[in-house]
Amino acid sequence: MGQTTETAAQAAPIDEPAATVPWRSRTVQIVLTSTALAPLGVPLISPALPVFRDVFGVTDAQASLLVSTYFLVGIVLSPFIGILADRTGRKRVLVAGLLAFGALGGAMAIAPTFEALLALRIAQGTAAAAIFITTVTMVGDAFEGAQRNAVLGANVAVLSATAALFPVLGGALAGVAWNAPFLAYLAAIPIAAFAQGGLEEPDRPAGERGIAYLASAGRSIVTPALLALFAVAFLTEFLLFGVIFTAIPFVLATAFAPVLIGVVILASETASMVVAAASGRLARYLSNEWVIAFGFACYAVGFAAAWAAVGVLAMIGAVVVIGVGVGLLMPVVDAAVSDRVTTEYLAGAMSLRNSTTFLGRTAGPIAFAGLAITAGFGYEPLLLASSVVAVVATGVAVVAGPARLARWHAHPTAR
Repeated sequence: MGQTTETAAQAAPIDEPAATVPWRSRTVQIVLTSTALAPLGVPLISPALPVFRDVFGVTDAQASLLVSTYFLVGIVLSPFIGILADRTGRKRVLVAGLLAFGALGGAMAIAPTFEALLALRIAQGTAAAAIFITTVTMVGDAFEGAQRNAVLGANVAVLSATAALFPVLGGALAGVAWNAPFLAYLAAIPIAAFAQGGLEEPDRPAGERGIAYLASAGRSIVTPALLALFAVAFLTEFLLFGVIFTAIPFVLATAFAPVLIGVVILASETASMVVAAASGRLARYLSNEWVIAFGFACYAVGFAAAWAAVGVLAMIGAVVVIGVGVGLLMPVVDAAVSDRVTTEYLAGAMSLRNSTTFLGRTAGPIAFAGLAITAGFGYEPLLLASSVVAVVATGVAVVAGPARLARWHAHPTAR
């Protein structure tokens, strides 16, 4: 942000080599290091949900609250975190979020009751929202065009890489002690020190504050294109967290150990990482709408394959296809939002996008566990229903894609 590396990158044409990721940029290094923590929130503990269920004597639906409550407060507070990031600076909010994330997470290891554990998860989710919002906002501030897609793709690739490892780590640690996975959260504290010492905070112009700012930011995103992108963000996360991080672990838990469940999630995250890393290159040839269409098509195929899977190898093949869809969808949504919002309101817009993302992550586990257990549908039929929903989403994106693609070919720099 404001550094020479980023300024030069912004000035370069998007068809030049600068459309790659500037790995030596301190902003990129801090963003990617902070992003590496994000999987500690859910993928680390997702394979251990059956363990927490048994230790505390709760139901599947109650155990799934360890996923959904992590995002609950962030749905409401994300816009206000966006205000802080725009008015007081990205650095202050990021560092505070990292410190709180680490301290609250470590405290979970000594939670005496399930209710205390849930309370800490809710508070930690607010800190996680600060990390999510500030990292993607810093990328939107510092980069443009296909290079922005490339950096956001690298961001998702790092997210997927660490998320691929943490489920295995979480499953293994849960096999040692039910609370051992929570000690990993303490890694956020040294990363906060790195951000404090290494990130420069540029001066920001005076402007609207408080609720007036939020109202203006809200008006700036009430357009059909941006609202559609928020809907894509919600559906992407709703299906991902409902299927990959809730339904599939409980389906596999009847026959496999937590560490093997972690291996299945690892396969999905690895596919996400590989595809997301190519996001910058895809952005030079495909419109955002076509990438979204291909992403939902992968969801449709992967969910149907998971429903039909017999054995762990077939399930791994299914989640790999789903992971490809994640790698296509996640970077392009943030890139498209950044394209359509001015810097003045970028953190606010990203915070509202974060609210829709957190809503999807919260609603997915609750809906899937509730329908499967409380309503008695079971998890397998929900996998097939998810495939049908993804087919519909693919059709909507295909209808929108050709018009956007035609405009892009006519004005290739107007992305």
